[in-house]
Amino acid sequence: MSEVAQEEPATAARTARTPETPLPYERLKAFEGQPAATAAVGKDPVNAPMIRHWCEAMGDANPAYQGPDAIAPPTMLQAWTMGGLSGHTDRSGAFDALFALLDGAGYTSVVATDCEQEYLRPLRPGDEITFDAVIEAVSERKTTKLGVGHFVTTRMDVRADGEPAGTHRFRILKYAPHAGQASHAREAQPAPAASAPSAPPAPRRPRPVINRDNAGFWAGVAGHRLLIQRCTECRTLRFPWLPGCARCGSPEWDTVEASGAGTVFSYVVLHHPPFPAFDPPYAVGLIELAEGVRMVSNIVGVPHDRVRIGMPVRLDFQRVDEEFELPVFRAAAGGEG
Repeated sequence: MSEVAQEEPATAARTARTPETPLPYERLKAFEGQPAATAAVGKDPVNAPMIRHWCEAMGDANPAYQGPDAIAPPTMLQAWTMGGLSGHTDRSGAFDALFALLDGAGYTSVVATDCEQEYLRPLRPGDEITFDAVIEAVSERKTTKLGVGHFVTTRMDVRADGEPAGTHRFRILKYAPHAGQASHAREAQPAPAASAPSAPPAPRRPRPVINRDNAGFWAGVAGHRLLIQRCTECRTLRFPWLPGCARCGSPEWDTVEASGAGTVFSYVVLHHPPFPAFDPPYAVGLIELAEGVRMVSNIVGVPHDRVRIGMPVRLDFQRVDEEFELPVFRAAAGGEG
């Protein structure tokens, strides 16, 4: 196994495959069980400032995350293992070799698809984090709406002061976008001599992952309604949609329809990288709804450089192609400053 991992980068560079000539699956499957990181150390111990920032961003006021006996929100498990802007220095050669092999075969784009976490004990400020990671699975070649590619699953076992604290399983898709394939096909086939070239079809917006936990939200969007979950036990509103209440744990819920009023709580302006179906620069905001929950959406109806924190906005629905609409927020009249 280790010899395969060490030799792959050079092999991948020589192969010069494209997504139209698939990699032998045996070469990818050989990476399963290989370490992605061994005895890695979190860059910072669990600490109160990061917990506070997380809770403010998520709108989570659970008292368990405050005060002298505070614990970290369990869903922060991965946060303590991240490499930050300076990146990881403890990845294994196998992990880099696998990605070099996929990149060399034309699967140069990546998107995270899902994660699973298991919590074994609470994390508290001062805990020193260490972890091991393994390449758990590499799928056979799959065709998705984004493009053809392979799903790669890594499993991270996290320890706090040497004790097992949790498991984080993360899955990504390494793929070749459809747009790139269409361009390659057009270049490979000469156009008829007597006909004018036709314009390529406009790229489509990526589709959300719709599952049993959020299907009701997207059904509401299709009917031009923005639905917020409400716990029927403690009456707490929550967004995004979740299978249970984070405050009391009840799985029972109903919905309320948002009024559509909101303000810009925070925002970013996207300039780079360009991506098919998106036209930078554009503003993406964290919108605080009048009902008190927050959601991420595009801010429209105002130039990106005139978006401001606190700016009032109103819900709108924007058709992005012949079959898909998204909830967006339009600057309220006179509110762009």
